[in-house]
Amino acid sequence: MAPSEFSLRLQHGIQGGFAPPTPNAVHTVTRANSNQTSLQITSAVRPDGTPHLEDALPKNLAHDDSVDALVGELHGILKSIPTEQPPGSEDIYGLDTSIAWGSEDLMWCNGGPQGCGGGSSEVQPSDEEKAKFARAVEIVKELVAKAG
Repeated sequence: MAPSEFSLRLQHGIQGGFAPPTPNAVHTVTRANSNQTSLQITSAVRPDGTPHLEDALPKNLAHDDSVDALVGELHGILKSIPTEQPPGSEDIYGLDTSIAWGSEDLMWCNGGPQGCGGGSSEVQPSDEEKAKFARAVEIVKELVAKAG
């Protein structure tokens, strides 16, 4: 079951080194309260060869059973997979992508606030957990695509 209130942020481009990473895309999906009939989605993409993300205007995605099912699946996946330890040490899923999720029952974030700057994580996901994370990324992209 999907939470009635949540916020998530997906960033593609988290691997850095001495300098913070330059994101290729940042997508946010939010439902601020349980009475809200739509999700608010913003999507900023950096075209190849450009230094900055394009400005993104918020769009609304009508809340229906299919959207609720996707959000519920994403929530369930994130509850079942690990994050790197210490935070930001390593891109343990190998997709150069982070997801930050916040809801009443779950705070989950991989990649650290400044991306992954090198080092090793004490936690390594299984192949099954890597596949689940890849599915989580697909779900966020599907929600963004549905918003147009």
